[in-house]
Amino acid sequence: MSEEGKKVRVWCDGCFDMVHFGHANALRKAKALGDILVVGVHTDADITKHKGPPVFTEEERYKMIRGIKWVDEVIEGSPYVPTLETLDKYKCNFCVHGNDMTMTADGVDTYHHLKEAQRYKEITRTAGISTTDLVGRMLLMTRNHFRQGNEEYSIEKEGSPRMCQDHSARSPWTGCSEFLPTTQKIIQFSDGKAPKPSDKIIYVAGAFDLFHVGHLDFLEKAKEKGDYLIVGLHTDPVVNEYKGSNYPIMNLHERVLSVLACKHVNEVVIGAPYAVTKDLMEHFNVSVVCHGQTPIAPGEGQIDPYAVPKMMDRFFLLDSGNSMTTDKIVNRIIKHRLEYEQRNLKKEKKELEAYEDLEKFKLTQKSGYNLQGECIRIQTRIL
Repeated sequence: MSEEGKKVRVWCDGCFDMVHFGHANALRKAKALGDILVVGVHTDADITKHKGPPVFTEEERYKMIRGIKWVDEVIEGSPYVPTLETLDKYKCNFCVHGNDMTMTADGVDTYHHLKEAQRYKEITRTAGISTTDLVGRMLLMTRNHFRQGNEEYSIEKEGSPRMCQDHSARSPWTGCSEFLPTTQKIIQFSDGKAPKPSDKIIYVAGAFDLFHVGHLDFLEKAKEKGDYLIVGLHTDPVVNEYKGSNYPIMNLHERVLSVLACKHVNEVVIGAPYAVTKDLMEHFNVSVVCHGQTPIAPGEGQIDPYAVPKMMDRFFLLDSGNSMTTDKIVNRIIKHRLEYEQRNLKKEKKELEAYEDLEKFKLTQKSGYNLQGECIRIQTRIL
């Protein structure tokens, strides 16, 4: 719309802990329902009260949401239970949320005020990913195409790896199902714009596992070196080769979408070669190759993977000013293992109870059986 006053402002809020492509996809869908997307992010205190301790601090979460390409405004410390006053304060027409149930510590639907006022719209959540699942993966730290016990496995031996490893999760909303990547999903996340002939092209490469604030700050610094940023993502076996243990936590397809959602990124090379070759630089017309402060593991034959751009005097080591790494995130989880295990179990228990009540309510409605007192109790819970 041409006039600012007539633009549809969409409200979307959440914890946005360990921001992943599921969050990004929800924000993409929310933005598609209007013109301006306003995102409220809850405080650490509110999240701890209602769900359990977050993995990332509120400042880290605010920054991550600002880094998603579909977000126009971020409201820091938004209320855990949004009201009509919340929407009116930020001049939003309606609220958008996924079709998974979110509840307060008391088991009440977080959005019941907005649903009753018909200022609520629902979108389908992205299957196969959730913060609960990612925490579960780190607690388990098992990937069936890497190490299990003392035995080594390979992609070739195991076939296509499962997209999720926390199979103990049973929630109908945030329990894990297999994420199935499609070309359509990649197209939806990509801006589809090719570089202009005059653009200075920057190339960076890495794992970008559990996309986090350290990655975000690095990519912002890299983008400042030119006009068009291309990110090369290494395959799972390659990442496992130089990272070891059971990395990556997220597989290649998941990492592609997480990186594409970043507002600083223009294009992604899926399964990029570990060594930056002359052919690669010529193919993408790369002017600058950047790397962060993390150690650079030698490639096959102990060769420096950045030897070519260094020889061409096109290599830059960047200091993003942010020391966050994927290892540090995993260590946070492991350090507070019991807290996060209890958080996951508590959240799952509430979701299962609400889901069972919802299904029971649907059955009574369908059959027409009069259970007035029971229906009131269930409706109170789900609304």
